[in-house]
Amino acid sequence: MSKPPATRRFIAGAVCPRCSAMDTIVVDQETDLRECVSCGFSEARPKDSVSVEPRTRVNRPVRRSETPAEAVRLVDPSKQQGED
Repeated sequence: MSKPPATRRFIAGAVCPRCSAMDTIVVDQETDLRECVSCGFSEARPKDSVSVEPRTRVNRPVRRSETPAEAVRLVDPSKQQGED
């Protein structure tokens, strides 16, 4: 019986931290190990950490209570006071 082919994929644009060669990093999808095919550098891929998204007006939580609507009175500055 022959072994199934390794599940290694090249990472486009990745630069090796040791030899600075571009496009030489492969990732083994079974072991999550990244390796440079040029110099032999290898390390475990970092685990996904939970990133905290900065608060913006787009992702802020919904207000608990909305401000009630109020009627406003528009004042014409060209009219003198008391002519109402």
